[in-house]
Amino acid sequence: MSKPIEEWRKKKGEVRKQNKQFLKRLGRKKGKQLDALAENVHDEVFSEVDCLQCANCCTSIPPIVNQTDAKRIAKHLGMKLSKFQDEYLTIDEDGDMVMRTTPCVFLQEDNYCLIYEYRPKACREYPHTNNLEFSKHLKLHEKNARYCPGVFHILERLKKLELG
Repeated sequence: MSKPIEEWRKKKGEVRKQNKQFLKRLGRKKGKQLDALAENVHDEVFSEVDCLQCANCCTSIPPIVNQTDAKRIAKHLGMKLSKFQDEYLTIDEDGDMVMRTTPCVFLQEDNYCLIYEYRPKACREYPHTNNLEFSKHLKLHEKNARYCPGVFHILERLKKLELG
């Protein structure tokens, strides 16, 4: 396991309160400058964090699957949409259509995704730190730092820059 992932596993619980306070302060500085900075930090962090060494998102968070995703995946699997929805999807407490099981049924033992090229938009965009809209998702980053070593390290580096 990589050093950044080990560090995240050891420290993620310790910094939850600190992250919440930091992101609250950061929320007052929303804007394109923060988004651009976060994009750069994202690129740095993910040059060091190998998602295939972790896959915690795939084992912990059932992704939202929109109708377009469901149609695309069903077609790839050679299934009728209704059969795919019945077999693989459920409606969560927020009313969103999500994968029925966690870990994801399409996650393989080597942490590769069986439907990677066809995966849901939520999976493609996760952890939502590199879309130049970082400042719009601060509460989500607080939560995702518990699940994703990349988000954890992005927040740690931003804290060192004393932005908040």
